[in-house]
Amino acid sequence: MVKYLGSKRTLVGEIRRIVDLFPETRTVVDLFSGTSRVGHMLKSAGYRVLANDHNTYAHKLATCYVQADLEDVGSDAQALIEELNGLKGLPGYFTDTFCVRSRYFQPKNGEKIDAIRDEIERKALPPELEAVLLVSLLEAADRVDSTTGLQMAYLKHWSPRSHNALELRLPALLPRSPYGKAVALGQDVFEAVENLAGDVAYIDPPYNQHSYLGNYHVWETLARWDKPEVYGIACKRVDCKTRASVFNSKVQFAQAMKQVLARIKAPVLIVSFNNEGFLSRETLEEMLKERGEVAVLESDYRRYIGAQIGIYNPKGVRVGEVSHLRNKEYLYVVAPSMADLRYGESSPAEQVCAVSA
Repeated sequence: MVKYLGSKRTLVGEIRRIVDLFPETRTVVDLFSGTSRVGHMLKSAGYRVLANDHNTYAHKLATCYVQADLEDVGSDAQALIEELNGLKGLPGYFTDTFCVRSRYFQPKNGEKIDAIRDEIERKALPPELEAVLLVSLLEAADRVDSTTGLQMAYLKHWSPRSHNALELRLPALLPRSPYGKAVALGQDVFEAVENLAGDVAYIDPPYNQHSYLGNYHVWETLARWDKPEVYGIACKRVDCKTRASVFNSKVQFAQAMKQVLARIKAPVLIVSFNNEGFLSRETLEEMLKERGEVAVLESDYRRYIGAQIGIYNPKGVRVGEVSHLRNKEYLYVVAPSMADLRYGESSPAEQVCAVSA
């Protein structure tokens, strides 16, 4: 899967074990699905997953990794991937924008991306099959980019991986859950929360000022293929200026979070947050207590690589040092009652926290 700020790669095991503690669980709602790493893991564990994300690239990722089933699209996708890999590069919008006007990719790979993306568009494929091919292309591009993992900027000198040739691979598709067909929506969260219901809801909202659209605008353009007007050295989409999320606003975050928590249709919640978010641990715990008993799993992690290389001005001159290199990740578990989780002398909170032992 793609490099991603906020990815739960290191936490998916804990999330899986927490969901498994609730034996009646069949369906899990993932309201802010991002790369769909969590949704993919839960589907692999047999759960039916209902995913949502309002960014187009994230919706395509969820359609591929959550909604699409291996038995339905796997063989067709593999055949098309082999066909697309055989195309010759042809420079177009992507090459001009992200290889000439900016330096995210080597021109040879930009030309290949242009040719493959145009051909996917021309084929007018069924949505699930199209999503699998787009994810294959997005991940292939991610393997040869020249960034630190964010698209706010590109490296001053080409990364070693950028010299490699772009090659599509079949994404890790999964068979359908025994509990039914999974779903991937691309709705605003306040709409999705009314349309999705499950036994457990996993909530991982943006929780600071950093916009996922701004950080991954190249993927948004690749998914939409709308060839937008861009601005600045980073060649960001112009709609990065207008498509703001209330979850990136310190002023609006608390009220938005309260609305989601009040309306979500699931008895058990798992909320991912960290100590760099807009809410303190104490404040968020008070919010969550309105839904039931709360237990917290705390982990310590290195910050993303962009936070480890210092602070630079637009001219590439280092102008400051970061304040810290590690942060705390929290998984809040909320249920009407955790009495069923008691084993021996362990309390419900201890039983939840024991998943990381």
